[in-house]
Amino acid sequence: MLDGLFGSKNIQRILIFLFVNGKCYGSQLQKLLQTALTPIQKALSRLENAGIIISYSEGKTKLYQFNSGYPLIEELELLLKKAYTILPPQEKRLYTFVKHENLAIGALEKNENTLLLFWKRLTTLKQLSFHAKSKSKEETGWNGKGKAEILLTKESDNVLIFQEKGTWKAKDGNEMDFSNCFRWTLDPIMGRISLEHLRRGMNHPVFLFQLAPSGKHTLSSVDTHLCGRDAYFGQAFCDRKCIRLTWRVIGPKKNEEIEYCYY
Repeated sequence: MLDGLFGSKNIQRILIFLFVNGKCYGSQLQKLLQTALTPIQKALSRLENAGIIISYSEGKTKLYQFNSGYPLIEELELLLKKAYTILPPQEKRLYTFVKHENLAIGALEKNENTLLLFWKRLTTLKQLSFHAKSKSKEETGWNGKGKAEILLTKESDNVLIFQEKGTWKAKDGNEMDFSNCFRWTLDPIMGRISLEHLRRGMNHPVFLFQLAPSGKHTLSSVDTHLCGRDAYFGQAFCDRKCIRLTWRVIGPKKNEEIEYCYY
């Protein structure tokens, strides 16, 4: 699609991956593209030399992200959003954090501590704060922040209901009350936790995504959930103090990120 413009399919996929996920590292891209590491490293170096991306280190890992000072960054992100939006569903799924082949039955044995720690923390939460922002200046979107109290109901050992009531403050300063209802469901066999929005009632849930362990303290989307042409996916980090959950919503009229902090 864009390889004719960028001169390389690897560069096209690297840019779309960065647009969707915010950052990347070489071996992560190698797995996504199913190619040798050397061409990927050359493509990353080419993008970095052009000033489109920058690199930094976290421990021993070299990470890459867009250069916010690149003069055409807004135009580039709009182009990449369009490119991602018109991808076939099966190609959209290439850009999720966790791949299906890593999540076969029995995968919980390796990641059991992460999954059960996350679930245990969910059962203790009482409050939340969140920040919603549109990642494109050219579009209207969810921009603001809020906080809420959580009324938690344990329907069973594997099902939790969160009724959230609080206040939302928009970017323009206007405040309003809001309420949400979510259902978390643990699947200990598949090693996943699903999240549903219950705005239509308990019997008509709106599925958002499934999360599975992707690191020592991290859960990530198993797949991209498609609602019409909008794609939903997320990632969560759990520690002793809070759970941080980040949603991404990308579609023809959406390019949103919502960061929740549950405590």
